[in-house]
Amino acid sequence: MKMQMKVLLLFIGGGILRYLFSTSRIAKPFIERNEISTPLNAFKRVQEGIYLHKNGIDPYTGDIVHETPVVLLALGNIVTKAPELVPLLYIFLDLFTAFILYNASKNYIRKKYLEQLEEESKYAPDADELKLHLQDEELIPFYVLLAYLFNPMSVLSCSALTSAVFSNLLLALTLWCLNKHLFLPCLVLLSLETMRNLYPIVLLSPIIMVFANRSKYKAIGIVLLFGIFFFGVMLLNYSIMKSWNFLDGTLGFIFFYRDLQPNIGLFWYFFTEMFEHFRIMFLITFQMNATVLYLIPLTMKMRKEPFLLATILIALISIFRSYPCLGDVGLYLALLPLWRTCWKFMAHKFLVFCMVLVTLSLLPALWYLWIHAGSANANFYFGVTLALSSGQIFLITDLLFAYVKRQFCLYNGQDVYIDGVEANIKLE
Repeated sequence: MKMQMKVLLLFIGGGILRYLFSTSRIAKPFIERNEISTPLNAFKRVQEGIYLHKNGIDPYTGDIVHETPVVLLALGNIVTKAPELVPLLYIFLDLFTAFILYNASKNYIRKKYLEQLEEESKYAPDADELKLHLQDEELIPFYVLLAYLFNPMSVLSCSALTSAVFSNLLLALTLWCLNKHLFLPCLVLLSLETMRNLYPIVLLSPIIMVFANRSKYKAIGIVLLFGIFFFGVMLLNYSIMKSWNFLDGTLGFIFFYRDLQPNIGLFWYFFTEMFEHFRIMFLITFQMNATVLYLIPLTMKMRKEPFLLATILIALISIFRSYPCLGDVGLYLALLPLWRTCWKFMAHKFLVFCMVLVTLSLLPALWYLWIHAGSANANFYFGVTLALSSGQIFLITDLLFAYVKRQFCLYNGQDVYIDGVEANIKLE
């Protein structure tokens, strides 16, 4: 079967799967779980915001609505006049995200393959299995598409009508523009997503790496231009609401972490347990951990791989943000096949797989024991979320080390030498 037909079947299958989960009563308990829907992305809160706005009430005067006015305006008519079409809209946007990721992957692999042809003469003789091959131009994007369309995290997030669908779309478009060297669209898309979720501002780093050409003046210009676009998005939201309250209801809500509803992140437990007079210190520490703490060292190490840097930053955001959900995790997991040539050196693949599988299975069980049966407490549930975050961190560090090992073996070979004599073992 031709690859085009396989891709088409994947899209059809992914769309049908999402539609079945959106309409099935059996799936309803899954899509309403707090691991999927958070106070920041829940569809019920979007509905509330649309209702309040249409009745002349500022939706940001309370603490219910946290979606941006642009999204409320864009969804307003379809939610109120044709609610039966809302699931179809979310499914279409999610399929479009998959399409963008597929095309971005094809462009990226093609670009890396051409770079490899130029550098191939410098590679070690035994590095053939570490190289990209011609068939990878179709095979790896196919894996990316498969990993996104049939990942239960992405399927449930779309079926629950969460705002993670919009975030994934904007981030996928940003990566696509970054790979295609579309400067202005890249900044506009990033400013839109930063206005919604704050943390994607760190993606300015790979954008500067691609477009500044190591010129500090260009880098400063990119930051200033991003600031102009971001301010323009704020003015657009202000023109809709005629008030600046939305800033506190969106970015302020994310930064100051006012809703302590449990999720798969690390914030909720610490801020539930700590004394109030320590809150500001821990708040700044946690927010730095989610944004700037890893930015500079990763940028220095990945200065030649901006696309990998962007993927790692998206993954770190998904782990350390204040209101994470499984839909965020599904996006960066779908990008992992891009570094298929590094998998040989990933030492913890099986461990990470088991940790993610076990923790995702335990989350609903421990939630039931804690909230409904009363035979457990918050420590049980937080322990599982902590294990899930640890598994993701193992995955990211494993990928980074695998990338470094592959780069070394490409140029130096995989054979190990001791005192100039081949040791008859292979690096793995």
